[in-house]
Amino acid sequence: MTSFESVSTWRQRLPESASAIRLRLIDDVAHAIVDLSPGRLRVAIDGRTGSGKTTFGHELAAAVRRLSRPTLRASLDDFKHPWREARELGYDRVSGEGYYRNAYDFASARELLLGPAGPNGSGEMALCAHDPLTGEDHRDKTVVAPTDAVLIVDSVFAFRPEYNTFWDYRIWLNVDAQLSLDRGISRDAAAEGIYEATRVHQERYHAAEAIYLAEVDPCTMANVIIDNSDFAHPRILHLGDHRPTSNDSMSHGSGIEGRDDERGP
Repeated sequence: MTSFESVSTWRQRLPESASAIRLRLIDDVAHAIVDLSPGRLRVAIDGRTGSGKTTFGHELAAAVRRLSRPTLRASLDDFKHPWREARELGYDRVSGEGYYRNAYDFASARELLLGPAGPNGSGEMALCAHDPLTGEDHRDKTVVAPTDAVLIVDSVFAFRPEYNTFWDYRIWLNVDAQLSLDRGISRDAAAEGIYEATRVHQERYHAAEAIYLAEVDPCTMANVIIDNSDFAHPRILHLGDHRPTSNDSMSHGSGIEGRDDERGP
């Protein structure tokens, strides 16, 4: 089954073999998505930094392909304004406030990716606007999605108003703030050094995420909320219309009637 991937150089390696519990959960989510419609669909995977969005996206795409649907993978990190623009125009994108307000190129994401990927869109889309590492412009590199393709997009801030109306299915990966910080620093320390990685995550990314949680309350918009604190044992916390707010505690219990979230292999 066909898989369309972004040309971005910002890539994470494909995930290693998953546990039986994780595979079952991802298969359940994949079935819920493909059952929505035989036409093109757009799925968002949101969550704090380090919640495992990209890995989950890769795994979900593989599960969707096993159900005989082609997939496209993208990240809204590939739809940011290039850094040189901030320098040339003199606006802030390094503080938490500046990063949240100014870094993302909403118009490009809507016009080049999310609009065309919809059931009534052209199907011709760019999976990367500007490479977040090199700044290279990839807006002219397009693919044509089949009429039954599923676009899976991972990103922080995916449910903010500038994007939210485009999604057909919304997934929130839940981890607590400290685990998010620890994972993010661990991921970036080798490249940036422990001091700089800690500073950037505390002062930029986590500060921006605090704004997002306060203003948007993304958990209230999710079709499914998954506790992804333990990669081997993810748990569905909430499913369907009844959803907690982002400030509610979601560390205990599934909130799903008739579902065993502690299923063994």
